Amino acid sequence: MNEQIKTNPDISFTSIYYRDLNNGPWIGINERELFSPASLIKVPLLITYYKLAENNPDILDNKIVNTELFNPKDQNIVPEITLSQSQEYTVSELLDRMIIYSDNQAYDLLLKNIDNRKLIETYNNLGVDISLGFENPNGNILSVKQYASFFRILFNASYLSKDMSEKTLGLLSRVKFSQALVAGVPSNILVAHKFGERQYTDTGEKQLHDCGIIYLPNKPYLLCIMTRGKNIPIEENFVKQISSMVYQNISGQ
Repeated sequence: MNEQIKTNPDISFTSIYYRDLNNGPWIGINERELFSPASLIKVPLLITYYKLAENNPDILDNKIVNTELFNPKDQNIVPEITLSQSQEYTVSELLDRMIIYSDNQAYDLLLKNIDNRKLIETYNNLGVDISLGFENPNGNILSVKQYASFFRILFNASYLSKDMSEKTLGLLSRVKFSQALVAGVPSNILVAHKFGERQYTDTGEKQLHDCGIIYLPNKPYLLCIMTRGKNIPIEENFVKQISSMVYQNISGQ
């Protein structure tokens, strides 16, 4: 697999993190390289809201009015369903839209309606250093190994309660993006994941990431792949190929 990664001319850089969720061994390739997390940061915001809901369930029923009109230029991978202007949504509905459709509007509304210190507290409590994001939110601030810890902690229910961890992973299993990590495994295999994509107009660089848990029966594993290149569809296919190689290797053991 290392040789395929090195010789792919369409991918300028990639990082991979794999972890066996049964007994813990992990493998990393460039796992400390920093990338822009882009929409991957929606997962810690989701975790933050669900953590607050453990003590105050009513927070999920709070209503927020969307005051902005959707602009398709805001996202390269456009959500299948978008928010309506001037419509009222519950926090729970916005969390669903933010994760399932990776809706940036839903993310912005949720972020504006929470004490930012609570979100930072989540990062700190989970041991993820987000300090670089204070200086350059759109820059390369998180590694594949750092980000994978969110999914490991959800799988082990070591931060959220068991019920909330399962609720979070259940929502992540409904993500409407199947061109990368999900495409590399059979359709009957459940995948709880989140993707992110970022384009830099000044350099033309495009980053595509997909991270999650593949629920291979009796052999669940965590796989997180981050890429840099010039073409999102090519990066999607690359992630699909890596996902497929890992699945075939693990399922054949």
